[in-house]
Amino acid sequence: MAALGWLTPRRRSATARSVLAGEASAEAARKSTQEAPAAPGEEPEFPVPGDDRAAAFFDLDNTVMQGAALFHFGRGLYKRKFFETRDLARFAWQQAWFRLAGIEDPEHMQDARDSALSIVKGHRVSELKSIGEEIYDEYMAERIWPGTRALAQAHLDAGQRVWLVTAAPVEIAQVIARRLGLTGALGTVAESIGGVYTGKLVGEPLHGPAKAEAVRALAAAEGLDLSRCAAYSDSHNDIPMLSLVGHPYAINPDAKLRKHARELDWRLRDYRTGRKAAKVGIPAAAGVGAVAGGTAAAIALHRRRR
Repeated sequence: MAALGWLTPRRRSATARSVLAGEASAEAARKSTQEAPAAPGEEPEFPVPGDDRAAAFFDLDNTVMQGAALFHFGRGLYKRKFFETRDLARFAWQQAWFRLAGIEDPEHMQDARDSALSIVKGHRVSELKSIGEEIYDEYMAERIWPGTRALAQAHLDAGQRVWLVTAAPVEIAQVIARRLGLTGALGTVAESIGGVYTGKLVGEPLHGPAKAEAVRALAAAEGLDLSRCAAYSDSHNDIPMLSLVGHPYAINPDAKLRKHARELDWRLRDYRTGRKAAKVGIPAAAGVGAVAGGTAAAIALHRRRR
């Protein structure tokens, strides 16, 4: 287990393995859940209420949740004697690097992938799902960014579907999505036979171009119009996914994504310091919703933990 997901692909462009990973994640997500023009000078209402061909896609780590979900999951597994103290120390260092540097180092992610697969190999899928529910309450619920949660709720209130899209294992992602009241989750799919993990992946980690492939596959299956959809992320690695939709948002962005967002006039929000981004801000209604909705989200999360 490690702090940074299951590993970035070696190439920036989509490969056959990227497509396979995306399609596998979209299928897993589906199984788990079985605009009027504005007046001149006015910003159109967004999200658009009642637009059932629109949806929102949220990256997880540092976008919806502070830090890396996989690190918090690792803490829970360590508590349950899945691995030793020296492994936890390594994961803690990777988590610190991820949060302070704001980048996903390929070597760290290679180690993350190998460690995670070796730890879950031989365990039952149902076991990891059950443990994931407990770990969410122990370590994750209090680390949800209220502002981002409010943005997701705005899409839900408008009658739209909201999906997490993450390199974390799909089982973890699905737990988080369900506990936040979201539609579902796209995540890295680990191979299992007879309900037992084999220690291999289906395709590759859901990272970078693979995320875009997953969103594209899900949109086709669900009849979504990507030009009417929104996507939210903190990382420049998710530019392929953000570029796929008509409404891209940079949330708590790293330096490269912030620069890219400003160049393309994408909307931006930074909840790490509470400051509002200049020029490329979220529409006023969403800004107000982030404050009011954030408070409501915090109360809701508290109630769910009780």
